[in-house]
Parts: sequence; structure tokens; C-alpha cells
Amino acid sequence: MCVTAVESRPAGVLAKSSSRGQRPFGARVKAFVALTKPRIIELLLITTVPVMFLAEQGVPDLKLVLLTCLGGYLSAGGANALNMYIDRDIDALMERTSQRPLVTGMVSPRECLAFGITLAVVSTLLFGLTVNWLSAWLSLGALLFYVVVYTMILKRRTSQNIVWGGIAGCLPVLIGWSSVTNSMSWAPVILFLVMFFWTPPHYWPLSMKVKDDYARVGVPMLPVVASNKVVARQIVIYSWVMVAVSLLLTPMGYTGWFYTAVALAAGGFWLWEAHGLQNRAKAEVTGGKLKEMRLFHWSITYVSILFVAVAVDPFLR
Repeated sequence: MCVTAVESRPAGVLAKSSSRGQRPFGARVKAFVALTKPRIIELLLITTVPVMFLAEQGVPDLKLVLLTCLGGYLSAGGANALNMYIDRDIDALMERTSQRPLVTGMVSPRECLAFGITLAVVSTLLFGLTVNWLSAWLSLGALLFYVVVYTMILKRRTSQNIVWGGIAGCLPVLIGWSSVTNSMSWAPVILFLVMFFWTPPHYWPLSMKVKDDYARVGVPMLPVVASNKVVARQIVIYSWVMVAVSLLLTPMGYTGWFYTAVALAAGGFWLWEAHGLQNRAKAEVTGGKLKEMRLFHWSITYVSILFVAVAVDPFLR
């Protein structure tokens, strides 16, 4: 365990063009949207909606799907905004986050904090009043876990930050199921575990690529504190467990032949890529030849394919 201290730079002073009188309305709107990290939320919704099809064993109510997606977007967006508020000091020092709205001054820290809290409150009430309160509490729990447990406690203290912090990103699976059934079952728990074991081998390849950024600000992502060989070995271990867990849905009676075939094919290709990365790491390949981003990009495709199969499978049984 290590504690890091990073020199803070007040947001809004890095670029003169970001002074209050020189922030165009359109740019401000884009900045507030950027606070929600839409690209990340797309992935969360990909894991939410298909589970609703599985829970319904068919097509769920369209209004319910829209309300669940809207609530999920607002909740995750609030969590992401609060994450940027807390991390604005290190975001100003990292190359890949240097253009975030708080760093450029397009949004002030106070505005970001108010925006994040507002989204958290609105999303919780939206879920509770239009979907059900079980989904509302799961959504609020995911937000608080991401902001408090991951961002405030784990991220700057342990190399296992993304392992346990990733739990927040697994909860949309449970929300998708609960929004339809207002209950829990083993099916969403299995898919929750798939996402839990997916998160580290998804994020560590990216961390390998930008580890100098994390090292500069003292964030102990695993690739910062361990060799490529160690990281690649951990990626392979998590990958095998993830693929094995993904295959549990069928013997437990929740899915049929179509999902099984897709899970085997997609999981097999994942393992091929993971072992390829491990072999390159063992050979002490570095730089662009390590090709760590191949697994990162495939990981996003894998989740999309797997959860589409979750949604399609009920219609083929």
C-alpha cells in the first residue's frame, strides 16, 4: 500500500481562453457532456439492455428499456463527473487527460461538483419512481462505490485498484435484471462475475500503454509497479477465469446453444490474444511491438458480442 501526494493545479488557469467571458455556450454544453464520459457509458448500457432481454425471455417493455437506459446514463454520468472533480489535480498532469473540461477551465470545479451531485440525485429518483427502488439503490450503490471506494480510496493507494474498483462497472448487469424482475437471480450474478473478471484484463493493457502517465502522478496501476511479464501473467489468469465463468449460464439453464457457441468462439479468441501478449512479454518485447492495445480493443468487442448473444439467445431456444 502506498499513499501519493500530487501537486494540485486549480482548474481554469491553464488556458487564458477558458476565462468566464470566453466560454462559448456550445463549447460549454459539449464540456458538460464530456464530464459524463459518453464512450464509457455506451459500454455500460451494452451490458444492461441485453440482460433485460434475458430476464424477460423475450422483448422487454420499450418504455422500461428507455427509462433504465436514461437512469443508467444519468447515474454513470454523475459518477464520472464526480470522478473528474476528485482527480482534477492528476488529470492536469497526465497527457491523456489534459483536455478534460476541468483541466482546460471550460467547467469550474464548483460547477462540476454540482453537476455530478445533481445527476446522482435525479438518476436515483428516476429509477425509484419509474422503474423500481431495487434498481435505484443498485444504481446509487454503483455510483458511490466508483466515487468513494475506487476514486477516493483505492486508485492512489494500491495496484489492485481496478480489480476491486471495477465492481462499480459490473453493477449495471444487476440493474438490467432487477429493472425487469424487481428481484435477483443467479443469471445476473454470473454475468456480474464475468464483468468482474473481465475488467482487469480489459484495463491493464491500456495501463501498460500509458504507464508513464500513471507513474508521473504516482498512481500505482499494476503496470507501473510490476513488470510486463507479471502483468501479462495476471491478464492470462483473469482471462481464463472470465471465459470459464461465462460458460456457466448454459448448464444452469439460463441460455442455450447459441450463447454457448458465441461464448466459446469469442472467449477462445480472447485467450489467443491474451497468451500472445504474454508470449511477447516473456520475450521482453517493448514499445509498439508489444501490441498490448490489441487485447484492449478486442476486450470491448468481446463484451459487445457476448452480450448481444445474451439478448438473442432467448429467441433461439
